[in-house]
Amino acid sequence: MEVRELKRHYAQLVFQKAIYELVAEARRGYLGIIWWVMEPVLYLGVFYILFVVLFRRGGDDAVNFLLAGLVVWKWFASSILQCSNSIGINNGLIWQINIPKILFPIISIVNNTIKFGIIFAIFVVYLLVTGVEPSAVWFLLPIVLIAQFLLISGLSLLVSAIVPFVPDLRFLIDNGMMLLFFLSGIFFDVSSVSSDLKIYLYFNPMLGLIEAYRDILLNNQLPDFQVISLTILFSTLLIGIALSIFRKFDRVYAKII
Repeated sequence: MEVRELKRHYAQLVFQKAIYELVAEARRGYLGIIWWVMEPVLYLGVFYILFVVLFRRGGDDAVNFLLAGLVVWKWFASSILQCSNSIGINNGLIWQINIPKILFPIISIVNNTIKFGIIFAIFVVYLLVTGVEPSAVWFLLPIVLIAQFLLISGLSLLVSAIVPFVPDLRFLIDNGMMLLFFLSGIFFDVSSVSSDLKIYLYFNPMLGLIEAYRDILLNNQLPDFQVISLTILFSTLLIGIALSIFRKFDRVYAKII
C-alpha cells in the first residue's frame, strides 16, 4: 500500500472511530447528546452560586463570562485526560494489530473536538439570542480555535506518549488539571490581578486563550496576538517532541502496557 493511500486509510479510520465513540457515548445514557450541553451548564450553576451569589463576584455578564471559560476549558481538559490513558486502554487491540500507536490519542482528540464544536456552536447561538451583538472581530475566532487545537494536540500527544512508560504520571496529570482549572481565569478577570502575579499566571497558556475568547465574543475587541503567537509556537514544539517519541518507541508500547 502506497504511503499516501495508507495515510488516507488511517485518516478514515480515525474519523470513523471518533464518530463511533461519540454515537456510543450518546446512546449510553438516557440524556444522550443533551448531557454534553448540560454538563457545562451544571458547572455554571454551581460556580455561579459560589462566586456570584455567595461571594458577590462578577457583574451583569457573569453568566457569559463563566460560560466562555467553562466551555473552552472542557475541550482542553477532556482531551488531555482522555488521551493520557488512550494507549493503555487499547492494549488488547495493540497486542493484536500492528498500527501506529499515535492513532489512539488522535482519535480521542478528534472525538473531543467534534463534541466541543457542537457545544461551542450552541454557546455562540446562546450569546446571540441573549443580546450579544457580533462584530467584525468575531472573524478572528478561527485563529484562537486553531491555537487551542494545536495546544490540545501538543499536550495530549505528549502525555499519551509518556504515560505508558510512567503510569503514575496519570495521577499527577489529574491533579495538575485541577490546579490549572482554578488558575486559567475561568472565575476571575486577569486584568484584576496584580502585575507581579500576572507574569506567572501567563505561563499557563489556557489563561491567555480564555482571555482571547472573551475579548472577541464578549468585549468585541482584538485579542492579544502576542500571547496567541507564543501559544502556537509552544504547541508546535510540543507536537514535534511528541511525534519524535512516537516514531522512536512505536514498537515498544506493545511490550510495556
